[in-house]
Amino acid sequence: MKLTYPACVYQDPETGHYTVEVPDLPGCVSGGPTLADAILMAEDAASGWVLDALEDGRPAPAASSMAAVTPDPGGFPTLLILDMDAYAEKYGNKAVRKNLTIPAWLNTFAEKQHVNFSQVLTDALTALYQKQAH
Repeated sequence: MKLTYPACVYQDPETGHYTVEVPDLPGCVSGGPTLADAILMAEDAASGWVLDALEDGRPAPAASSMAAVTPDPGGFPTLLILDMDAYAEKYGNKAVRKNLTIPAWLNTFAEKQHVNFSQVLTDALTALYQKQAH
């Protein structure tokens, strides 16, 4: 899933460093020594913000239009592009408990083999996800 969010960029006149605020994601502020670094860091921070929401069962916040975002004096708007699939694949780690049903004979076999059911299911679902996503 790709998401876009408008952001406001500000440059510190003393250091030349940039700060990026994402109005649609409360508290999401990042920055860097160059404009490129600041935008990359803001995309990372915004992706983390959205991933936390998704892992907690909340939807990703709707993005405002660029026209609706007005930076404070001295700032300018930009657009952040978030690749949530890639970010979640790399950083997602919240585990959820699932109840599943398998044939009794397969359960007996797996237990004798000391199979970690969670790991087998995770590996299989990850392989399926990667096959369909790429």
